[in-house]
Amino acid sequence: MNSSIFNPLWLAALQASAQQPPRTPRQDLWLNGQRIGSVEPNSLMAIMPNGLSLRTGTFVLERRDTDAGWHITGQGTPALAHIAQALRAGNLGFVREQWRDEQLAVVNDANQQVATVERGVARWLGIATHAVHFLGHTGDGRVWVQQRALDKAIDPGLWDTMVGGMVPASDNLTTALRRETWEEAGIDFNRVMRLHAGGRLQVARPNAKDGGVGYVVEHIDWFMGLIPDDVTPINQDGEVAQFALLNWTELMSQLEANAFTLDAALIFSAAHARPLPKA
Repeated sequence: MNSSIFNPLWLAALQASAQQPPRTPRQDLWLNGQRIGSVEPNSLMAIMPNGLSLRTGTFVLERRDTDAGWHITGQGTPALAHIAQALRAGNLGFVREQWRDEQLAVVNDANQQVATVERGVARWLGIATHAVHFLGHTGDGRVWVQQRALDKAIDPGLWDTMVGGMVPASDNLTTALRRETWEEAGIDFNRVMRLHAGGRLQVARPNAKDGGVGYVVEHIDWFMGLIPDDVTPINQDGEVAQFALLNWTELMSQLEANAFTLDAALIFSAAHARPLPKA
């Protein structure tokens, strides 16, 4: 996008923020012998009837002392739904504040989907999530950015890429990108030109929303595309306060002033050296 170089101290701090260990060693969460997440030591005991195990007609949830991990045997989606509802009922881990009535895919280490889980509990359980972002630019190289609504649960008021959001279990990357582009920016994706994939990033850090009880593991796929001059982003879902069109110098200044979300800053820092595709 531009040959300018970010402040190396800011860039180092950004990269360090994106890769942080949990606040305390966590215990693995397993589903039928496949690792799907992690929890803080003994945290699941608070929602277990006898502290160590729960048995239903569809699943068993238990802690095994052999590996100090928590194991689900049986149907994963009902088991994770039970955990989510118990956490919500007990008002634990700020789950109520993060609840979205949206199911996310739960994958194993081979990236195969093995269950789904309520979005609001994914962080608490250290389950990896998937997000997609879209960098919309104009023909002269300026970049569209959005300011997140002030009532957003995460990063209210911070600036972000033009479009970004989690990929629910019901979507793939393409459908999520198209839907988010319309919901957040009111842009028919058929109007986007020169679309191309930018890359994939990963964030791993304690969840700021719950004080670090949860652990964020997120894979972020980002894309770039040309927004025609006669198209202006208009939010449709109430989650964006405003849009702005910045040149690269203005964007870098705001990034280094920490006016943007971590995810957006990571994406823009990765994109800065990439030339815009030619017509």
